[in-house]
Amino acid sequence: MVNNQHRQGGPEFKSGPMITSAALIGAGAALAIVGFAVGGSHLAQSIRRWVNEMEVPPGERARMALAQAKAAASAGAEAWQKPPQHLKR
Repeated sequence: MVNNQHRQGGPEFKSGPMITSAALIGAGAALAIVGFAVGGSHLAQSIRRWVNEMEVPPGERARMALAQAKAAASAGAEAWQKPPQHLKR
């Protein structure tokens, strides 16, 4: 006798391969997280060591650059608003 019934429930999955794949994905994700942690801590230590070896710390260098930019902007604004001395009579 031929079974002419059609299933309507969708595909059937075996639980063994699905559990194995989930476990492998979880293990891979855990390894990736550990890899990021090891690499990130090494990167942070390297940058910290590099900053400590600088003669001028980055914060001080930024303050000096800001002071220079303010002085340049002030000088530019003053030169723009006042005519040159050789044109005055």
